[in-house]
Amino acid sequence: MSICAVIMAGGSGSRLWPSSRASFPKQFLALDQEETLLQATMRRAAGLGIKSSVTICNEAHRFFVAEQLREIGLLDAIILEPVGRNTAPAIALAAFSRKDDPLLLVLAADNVIEDEIAFNEAINHAIPLAEAGKLVSFGIVANQPHTGYGYIKKGTPVGGGFIVDRYVEKPPIEKANEYISEGGYFWNSGMFLFRASRYLDALKEFSPDIYNCCELSAAKMQTDLDFLRVDKEIFDACPSDSIDYAVMEKTSDAVVVPMDAGWNDIGAWSSLWDLGDKDENGNVVHGDVLAHNTNNCFFRTEDKLVAAVGISDLVVVNTKDAVLIAHKDQAQDVKLIIDELKAKDRHEWSHHREIYRPWGKYDSVDHGDRYQVKRITVKPGAKLSVQMHHHRAEHWVVVSGTAKVLNGEKKFLLSENQSTYIPVGAVHSLENPGKVPLELIEVQSGSYLGEDDIVRFDDIYGREDK
Repeated sequence: MSICAVIMAGGSGSRLWPSSRASFPKQFLALDQEETLLQATMRRAAGLGIKSSVTICNEAHRFFVAEQLREIGLLDAIILEPVGRNTAPAIALAAFSRKDDPLLLVLAADNVIEDEIAFNEAINHAIPLAEAGKLVSFGIVANQPHTGYGYIKKGTPVGGGFIVDRYVEKPPIEKANEYISEGGYFWNSGMFLFRASRYLDALKEFSPDIYNCCELSAAKMQTDLDFLRVDKEIFDACPSDSIDYAVMEKTSDAVVVPMDAGWNDIGAWSSLWDLGDKDENGNVVHGDVLAHNTNNCFFRTEDKLVAAVGISDLVVVNTKDAVLIAHKDQAQDVKLIIDELKAKDRHEWSHHREIYRPWGKYDSVDHGDRYQVKRITVKPGAKLSVQMHHHRAEHWVVVSGTAKVLNGEKKFLLSENQSTYIPVGAVHSLENPGKVPLELIEVQSGSYLGEDDIVRFDDIYGREDK
């Protein structure tokens, strides 16, 4: 039996703003555990004995995915989508990339599973059905009405599951109550199991335009460092559709296997309050928090003390550049804030103050009209691109570690408390040759300080010149 895990890691996670943002969405965060959601998902697949995987993500997140999987020793194939085209094309790319025709276990990178034994049992019940040519959905045992999930109505029993009677869109609360009262309905988890060739055959039958675009773009797949790139021009023309619409609602071979494993898609901060360990007052606390006469609240703070007095049923999330305060019952409406930030062209909807790069990260500590101060962290063995700027000069001061510097025609080492000045137009680069992280303060000054004022001459990560 050959199974390949297909990890869908392209979501934006906007409902968990301000921690989750477009440039660094929730699947890359450690929300209620030490590992990130992506890492936990990959370990869960490995716990089933699955030894191969294909992770699907977009260009902007490729280095996050590679680094996080490398950290846990489970780095395998990573396919980059040139543009988002929903789940049906993404899964097709994964299927076309595998020539051994394995069973594909499709998992979202941003779900929580509390009971991994029950999870494993559901997968094992589904394997004979998938081997027999069925397209298996996993239906979450619904314990309450929920308007945020689609539903699957079960039909005739078959093997360890049921023939799918029908798929149902996210319902209004009245319908959701009816489904729970009636019984026989599951939440649609977005997890699937089927043979790669069987999925492609069904896609070709019911959505031939998607099939043809994916086949052609995958045929021109090329390797780039740790990544697989498909043909961008062809994939751009691919219709966008979910696997539910493109295949599952149309095929007569859809079956659903029940799963009661403490599944949660973390659709809002209130979900993390549901899952979290609560204190004697019903509060879930992550970070430095002092609370008095405060009940049933969720707190998450990254870098400063949060003090609360006399409040109840609130979500309070603090990051370096934004604070969210919301009633738990309205936590999903954070999307209204994001819409307003977009309308006002504010960066907080998409980027954190702290920005991750393949070589490490930087934190924009302060900025003004003609200056900007950053704290830069470079991982051991990592190197920034050889580059120059037309509009800004830079002053680097090493805080800890050792820096290998190219500054114009000179190459030299800097250690703690040493510095160098890089004039406008000077070709320069920064490298960490040591075994510990390099920390330095960068002070930029000039008429324009945007990140697009970078001319790259050489980059070990294959990033294009901006």
